[in-house]
Amino acid sequence: MTTPAVSFGGLGNGFDYSQVVNALVQAASGPLNRYTQTQNTLSAKSADYTTLSTKLQSLQSATSALNVINYNQPSASVTDSTILTATASSTATTGTYSIQVSQLAQAHQITNKAATAATSTTASIISGPSATFSFHIGSGSVQTVTLNAGANIQDLANGINDLGAGVSASILNTGTDASPSYRLILTANSTGSGSAITITADGTSLDFLNSGGTGGIDTLQAALDAQIKVGDPNLNPVTIIRSANVISDAIPGVTLNLTKTTGTGSVNVSVTPDTSAVKTNIKALVTAYNDVVNFIASKSTYDSKTNTGGTFFAEGTSNTVLSKLRFSLSSTVSGATTYTNVGQIGFQTNKDGTITIDDAALSSALNSNYGAVKALVGGQIGNPGIATQLSNAIDDLNDVAGGALTLKQTSLTDKINSLTDQIATQQAYIAQYQQRLQLQFAQLDSLLTGIQGQMGFLTANSNAQSGATLQSSQSTTRTA
Repeated sequence: MTTPAVSFGGLGNGFDYSQVVNALVQAASGPLNRYTQTQNTLSAKSADYTTLSTKLQSLQSATSALNVINYNQPSASVTDSTILTATASSTATTGTYSIQVSQLAQAHQITNKAATAATSTTASIISGPSATFSFHIGSGSVQTVTLNAGANIQDLANGINDLGAGVSASILNTGTDASPSYRLILTANSTGSGSAITITADGTSLDFLNSGGTGGIDTLQAALDAQIKVGDPNLNPVTIIRSANVISDAIPGVTLNLTKTTGTGSVNVSVTPDTSAVKTNIKALVTAYNDVVNFIASKSTYDSKTNTGGTFFAEGTSNTVLSKLRFSLSSTVSGATTYTNVGQIGFQTNKDGTITIDDAALSSALNSNYGAVKALVGGQIGNPGIATQLSNAIDDLNDVAGGALTLKQTSLTDKINSLTDQIATQQAYIAQYQQRLQLQFAQLDSLLTGIQGQMGFLTANSNAQSGATLQSSQSTTRTA
């Protein structure tokens, strides 16, 4: 009788125990997977709240163009734009102004006499070992160029320009190609009588100071101030003199750019409210408002098939944002009389919470009662309008100490950080657990391998003994 062989069919026979280890590790990773899934959910929610904050900032930027200070968008027009152009700022007061341009500002420009012109740009203009050329602008300090022996007209021009003293020097050939005659042109960088060029010393042959009797100065352009008269020229207009042709203090909030004189005539500058700009800003406000409402709605959905909600589903904070914005937009404005709510100027609330504007109603309100629309939307000093109310609501939501958005983001950040720590701890535990399992199964594999070896030895001996017994029995039988 043969003893059956003992077989474990297990680890000692080369079974891949890593599958067992992986299964055990996977089973132990349940908490880690839950932590990671929760963290991913919170991170997605935090990212969406960050996006919401960005959209609220855009809405707040839109409100700034419509607050009491920036609401006015006046437009300036001129009856003859070839005489001057006008630009109105938000501080300009509406009205019509008569402007007479008597004189344009000019930059002083002079040159040396033709009799002292240089025949070449490389010929020396000094006779001694050195010379100086000095000048000043208006009442400014004297500026000096020192020239060495052999210096030419180009050297002088370069020296003046290198000073950066408010004068530009250039060279003009007033002769012909065959018989050149080079003269130095000095031009003040600024217009006005206060920027006249005065030569105080000239040791060159150009002789601006006429020390030789044939020199001197030719004035190409006088240093002149701009002169305008504001008001009816037949009554008592105000004369304004400025050094430049851009005048920003003749009409409050209006900048005039003079280009030509009017002679005895005049032009009218009219400052009127720019209703189209205000309308554009109001529409931009509504667009930014709707962007916030639509974003919150897109994140507040619920899928009944999968029983999953968006990142803002059943979120109190996002609902608080909507509530504050709606209240601010629909509230009655203190101090407003003709129009007390935005519905009266064309705002309409849709079922989804967004706003649409009746363009005709808004245009009618702006054209018929611009001031009333301003009181409602832009507000008045001490009485904030709709734009400021919205801006204040956003400030409250983002308040560092107790703003709903701030508290929500802080809470999410704290939870995410806490989960990060728990995940790190759990990952360390799983790694140690896996190493421990690998060691234990390796030891078990080694043990079973040894047992299998012993069992093989025993089986072999057992078979040998059985064979010997059988042979002995057969031999006895034959002998008998």
